[in-house]
This record gives sequence, C-alpha cells and structure tokens, in this order.
Amino acid sequence: MKRSNEIMEGLESLYPQAHCELNHRSHFELLIAVTMSAQTTDERVNSVTPELFRRYPDAKALSEADLEEVMAIIKPVGLYKNKAKNIIALSKVLVERYNGIVPEKREDLEALPGVGRKTANVILSNCFDVPAFAVDTHVSRVSKRLGIAKKEDDVDVIEKKLMRAFPKEKWGKLHHQFIFFGRYTCKARGPLCEGCPFTSFCRKDQLE
Repeated sequence: MKRSNEIMEGLESLYPQAHCELNHRSHFELLIAVTMSAQTTDERVNSVTPELFRRYPDAKALSEADLEEVMAIIKPVGLYKNKAKNIIALSKVLVERYNGIVPEKREDLEALPGVGRKTANVILSNCFDVPAFAVDTHVSRVSKRLGIAKKEDDVDVIEKKLMRAFPKEKWGKLHHQFIFFGRYTCKARGPLCEGCPFTSFCRKDQLE
C-alpha cells in the first residue's frame, strides 16, 4: 500500500491533468478512434479522424461508407485495411442493435468487430465513468518497471495486478497518468530518469 500511494502521489505531481489524447466529440468518435489506435500513435489517429468524421459523422453514415474510401482516409494509421473493415462493421452493428448508440455494457462492447478488452476498458472509463484500467504498451512497460508486474506478465495479468494495487475510484485517472508517464517520461528508449520520483525502486535495468 505504501508503494502504491507513493506511485499515485508521484504521478499526480507529474501529470495532474492527464487525459485521453484521442480527439473526439462523442462516444461514437472515441470508439472509432480507439479501435484505430492499435499499433500506432494517438497523434497519427488524430491526423485522420477530422476528415473521417467530417464525411461520416455518426454510426449510420459510417455503416454505409465505401470501404475503399475509408481505407484511403485512414491509411496513415497502419493496418488500415482491417481497421477500415472493422469500423464499418462495428458501425453496422451499432445501427442494427443499438440504434446507433455506443452500448454501456462490457459484453456488448467486446462483441463489436475489432473491439477487445483494452478498447472496452477505455470506452467504459472515459464515456461511462465505469472504473477500468486499460493496459496498452505504455501501461505495461511502466507497470513492469515500477515492480507492479513481472517481465513475463501479459496484459490480462497486469490489469488484475493494477486493479489490486490501486483504489477502484482512482483507476480512470491513473490509467491516463500511466500513459502520460510512459509516453513522456518513462519512454521505451531514452527514458528521462533524471528527476523521476521512482528511481529508488525502478526495475528498468533488471528487465533489459
């Protein structure tokens, strides 16, 4: 508990305003943006979503979109062929089953094409204030370096350990703080260790 409190206090001092950096104006836009964010950066997703949402502002419009046109718009995000198929397919499901509205239940979200547990966690937390701790590459790396998780732990194990380590009401903000810390301080390459509040127990050298 002492270590958990130390981590929470340190992250709060570094990134008190941590937030979702995927630009969006609705639950639908965030769902589409998160679905496209796999194996790419938020910055790259943000570079294509203005045009995508200008042409297809809601689930009905995207459900009727031409696949080739969507692929052309989102090509910079990588894996664009599968992502284009998924976002059109999930839009069709939203229209057919949920009247174009993003569902609030985890099982409904995870049943959508291209939506896994991480994406569902992001939507539940950001859109519906449901406590969740999405584990991406930044959260995974930081969790291991701070000794919360082991080197061999997969994302499901890491998520469970994070949920045990921190109070439920803190998960939403901590998720963003872990991402900010991993993205801007505890980078995969060239981490900014000087001034880091966690150097006394960091395990980075043991993991390499």
